[in-house]
Amino acid sequence: MSVSLYSGRMILKLLFWQLMTFVILSVAFCTKSMEWGASAFAGGLACWLPNAIFMLLSHFQKVKEEGVPVRIAWFFAISEGVKVIITITMLIVALGVFKAAFAPLGVAYLAVLIVQIIAPAVMNG
Repeated sequence: MSVSLYSGRMILKLLFWQLMTFVILSVAFCTKSMEWGASAFAGGLACWLPNAIFMLLSHFQKVKEEGVPVRIAWFFAISEGVKVIITITMLIVALGVFKAAFAPLGVAYLAVLIVQIIAPAVMNG
């Protein structure tokens, strides 16, 4: 997703909708058990937090030099790599250390990803 195409307001709306998605799912899974609710929260957070960091850093990244396209491409590539590493680390910690239930973790993770894909199209009309 090219963050430069979005305004700061659009980024905040998208992050808000993603946050609400996994919070609502966490509350819904809490009706089954607290473990499932915490697992859904961990799954949503593993998707949302790296994405939020990436989007906010990308939005505030301003390069005003001659090699702008190259620097932006490198920044994007490195940021995406860091985002993937943070996501994998958070999922390993949730599953390995905290013994999160896989089903709610996966559902919340995928729901936040789906919102990331669909929300910009819906918000643009």
